[in-house]
Amino acid sequence: MEKMMFAVVLFVALLMGHVHMGVSSEAEAPPVVDVPSDVDVVVLDASNFTQTIEENAFVLVEFYAPWCGHCKRLAPEYAKAATELKSHDHPKIILAKVDANDEQNKELASLHGVQGFPTLKVFRDGGESVRHYNGPRDAQGIVAYLKQMAGPPSHLLSSLEEAEIIVKENPLTVVGVFNDLENTECQEFLSVADELRSEYNFTHTFDTSYVPKTGVDLSAPAVRLYKNFDEGFNDASDLSPDGLKSFLDAKGVPLVVEMNKDPANHAALVKFFNGVGTKVFLFLDLKGEGADEYRTAYHNLAKAPHSKVLKFLIADAAENENALKFFGIKEDKVPAIVVQGESNGEQYLALDIKVSELDHWLQDCLDGKVEAHVKSDEIPETNDEPVKVVVRKSLNDMVLESGKNVLLEFYAPWCGHCKKLAPTLEELAIDFKDDDKVVIAKFDGTTNDVPRKIFEVKGFPTLYLHTANGENIPYKGDRSKADLAEFVNKHRSDRSDASPELSAVASSEETTRDEL
Repeated sequence: MEKMMFAVVLFVALLMGHVHMGVSSEAEAPPVVDVPSDVDVVVLDASNFTQTIEENAFVLVEFYAPWCGHCKRLAPEYAKAATELKSHDHPKIILAKVDANDEQNKELASLHGVQGFPTLKVFRDGGESVRHYNGPRDAQGIVAYLKQMAGPPSHLLSSLEEAEIIVKENPLTVVGVFNDLENTECQEFLSVADELRSEYNFTHTFDTSYVPKTGVDLSAPAVRLYKNFDEGFNDASDLSPDGLKSFLDAKGVPLVVEMNKDPANHAALVKFFNGVGTKVFLFLDLKGEGADEYRTAYHNLAKAPHSKVLKFLIADAAENENALKFFGIKEDKVPAIVVQGESNGEQYLALDIKVSELDHWLQDCLDGKVEAHVKSDEIPETNDEPVKVVVRKSLNDMVLESGKNVLLEFYAPWCGHCKKLAPTLEELAIDFKDDDKVVIAKFDGTTNDVPRKIFEVKGFPTLYLHTANGENIPYKGDRSKADLAEFVNKHRSDRSDASPELSAVASSEETTRDEL
């Protein structure tokens, strides 16, 4: 599951334009100019963190690293938001930051589950409530989001007209109808509203005449979700906290989520990627001829009985080049449909698919009649640089069955640490150039599928030594040439009989599938 989630996190990072994953994961970002003063951002560290949180009702904390490109890009927006919010009262909203790369703060960051940068968390009521910040990253969006988070969890409606305006202006509005404030269902509703206020606009009333009309009457106690997609509204059947949360989770996401960079769509995308279930992606030219026909057919697929265990997403190919690259799809091969298995993360792919083929192909995929797709770059025509290029198609020949000791780097082209490591690996490869039993190589983990049963790759760069006798040894040391050379010489083997078990694993991953 962790390995599958790494792929999902990487995909979301490419799509949403920020990175949030393991060590050595920063991406390059445009240089920041005209950075406003961050004098209104409170600087926290291990010495003052606890006291600051305990003494304040509402604190947003950014855990950052000085080298992180996306932290640098967030900095001016964060500073603007801090300045604008410093006059906000009831409660006072504080924006703070912690240098999680500083040795004295690493334990603090670990305590709060920081696994990548930037990570933002909202601390409320002296730290009694801690929530992950999933809101916008621009100053205006941050301010609006935090004001909503800091206010009452649910708004008491004063009229039908007010309710109709709120429903019209918000994509997801929850209306609770109760007999009185002290009612158990009302108190549980407010508790859920406090927990999910960042995802929905919660309102409540004690007068059923204030509920916008749908043709279906409500009587207290009741909860209705109004939404600007699909059927327009849904009524909850279970008003317990768990029942309400399950209801909103199921009905608060469109049957077909559209993948774009509209901030209003951010919550639906996060729910789609974080949700359990097999995921289905359709890429096409949404502005081209026939797009409406594909949309209709795809929505009908999502409504089909066999699709209840699936989650559907549609995306414009031209606006989502990174997503196409993630799945190994060329833009001239769309419309394309991808199914990503829930338990194994394997992908099943159909290119140039006709609208009339969508239903039949998806059913074949669910029935196990479609072979898993293995993403790979083409084997390079020339490979004479000191550091050899390995792709998925050449992994067996160049690494697993080579009978050589191969130090293999899994990298990403945008990874800053990978770029810093590149000249060291080249020097190392030159030092070993006369040793026919040692190969220094690299593998682009963003354009080639990593065989999960052999290599555990949670971030970039990741290094493994695959020895001549088939042993796989991860490298955890310093990235100096001397340390890398010592590691290779210490663990190398001169046996050429590569492990048949490992070779069999690699081959089987390319030709078999598990059940979706």
